Amino acid sequence: MRFSIGILTTALFAASALAQTPATPTQQKAPAHQPGVPSAQNGAPADPAAPPPLEKPDPAKEAAIRHLMDLTQTSKLGDNITTAITGQVRGVMGQRIQQPDQLQKFMDTFTQKFTVAAPSSAVVDAEIPVYAHYFSMEDIQGLIKFYESPLGQRVVKSLPDVVQRTQQAGLQLDQKAALDVLRSMSTEYPELKTMLPPEGGVPPPGGGPPPSEVRPVPEGPPAPAPGSPR
Repeated sequence: MRFSIGILTTALFAASALAQTPATPTQQKAPAHQPGVPSAQNGAPADPAAPPPLEKPDPAKEAAIRHLMDLTQTSKLGDNITTAITGQVRGVMGQRIQQPDQLQKFMDTFTQKFTVAAPSSAVVDAEIPVYAHYFSMEDIQGLIKFYESPLGQRVVKSLPDVVQRTQQAGLQLDQKAALDVLRSMSTEYPELKTMLPPEGGVPPPGGGPPPSEVRPVPEGPPAPAPGSPR
């Protein structure tokens, strides 16, 4: 059995999650309620440090944000999320529903119900307060001016491919580094020798997440977050 980088990554994340999860005692007493501290049992938020809900901007700023989202194609986020989730559901159910006509019937029903339960417009509506919270009206207008420029439009068209190719290059480098480290440990752990590919061999792209899974969502670039380089 050859060593799968995907399995390795999953195992490492699982180990990390377990390491960060405190052991649960057999019996754990609920902490006594302290005066002046809201009780979660009374309907108060469990996390007092949770940020307050974001406020909806005024109509003029909302219109400017929607225009910016159209320019950067982040208004397609809801559609892209729907497509990604629907594809995942089809992939899982395709392993369980063997008849193509039954699978298509299932997917037609799921897609119809899912579109009603989570319309793409709701995702856009949820994005607007976030933009309004982090960007002033002056910021939004400046971003619009940039993305309306030839350079801004070239960024919108090119950035998805740039991100995909850089992530793919980074994935290949990390895969090779992981294999080199595992080979260096094979003397101490002989069982690795039967799991690793031949020396100098690097797993094909199928050994890790395919580019389609690495590609970011949405297709267009989001507006730059505060403090992030552009």
